[in-house]
Amino acid sequence: MAAGTSGANTPEDDDPFGYLYEDGRAAGAQPPRSGGYGYPGPAAAAQPGVPRTSYNQVRTVGERQYGGHGQVPQQQQYGQPNAQYAAPETYPGGAATRQSPIPPQRGAGGGGGRGPNTKGLLLGAIAVVAVVVIGITVAILTNGDKDDKAGGGTPSSGAPTAPEKSPGDEPSGGEETPKALPQQDAATLKLGGTAALAKDIKGAEGADGAYVTGFNALGSSVTWQAEVEESGRYYLSVRYAIPAKDANATLSVNDKPNGSPIGLKNFIKSSDPNLEKNWQTTWAPVDLKKGNNTIKLSCEQGNQCDAVFDWLKITTEEP
Repeated sequence: MAAGTSGANTPEDDDPFGYLYEDGRAAGAQPPRSGGYGYPGPAAAAQPGVPRTSYNQVRTVGERQYGGHGQVPQQQQYGQPNAQYAAPETYPGGAATRQSPIPPQRGAGGGGGRGPNTKGLLLGAIAVVAVVVIGITVAILTNGDKDDKAGGGTPSSGAPTAPEKSPGDEPSGGEETPKALPQQDAATLKLGGTAALAKDIKGAEGADGAYVTGFNALGSSVTWQAEVEESGRYYLSVRYAIPAKDANATLSVNDKPNGSPIGLKNFIKSSDPNLEKNWQTTWAPVDLKKGNNTIKLSCEQGNQCDAVFDWLKITTEEP
């Protein structure tokens, strides 16, 4: 036989994998003259010079029953491409395949997947915040308790706070509240000459309505011991009554005349000599020393002394 025309049944034409297609033989497929299996029929013969198609076309081998329904799928002619590849397991009655379940994806929001434990994270964050708040509160309360026990301390602003003190805790050399300037009822003053106490004239503001009378005589006097905290210029006020005419008296401070006589004038311009209707006040500047001072009103030569006295007081401002 000439080269290239030796026929299709040469050894290389034999199918070396024919044993894999025993299912075609069992279904009645006819083997080729060379004894291989899995070909579409006994008439299938190789054509000289035409190479055979690849053996991976396994879907057309034999006549295979599917699913027990007695139906044989349409055979595909050998050498023609398969229109659509499908695995045997996809046909009815095909062998069942084992499918591995897809593991749940972490963080997936749907299906059976299990997302992150956001509720646990939220509860943990709340717990941390609660612990911090409690710690700050305890620290503030503890600090406040320490300050209370110590009786003082330094607040957050940095300014020191002074502990509370009772009046008895103030040291003798510390700053004290200034004392009120003195005021004295004339009835409690030291009387001299013909000066005496009386209660007949209404309107006196002294204790039990008492006042000083009998001043209209030479040598009569009233003396007051007034104490002040600082030396300086003060003002002496005197409440008196006159029979609707001017009067005056000598004013002495610490046994020295205090300038001109203090005027006991009829400032209210009364024409009624009734003393009850003529109570009024006058004042004069005085220079006092720190501590005790002697203030004296007296009826001296040249004075007009027809007056009665109710009280005397010291002020720092001009009345």
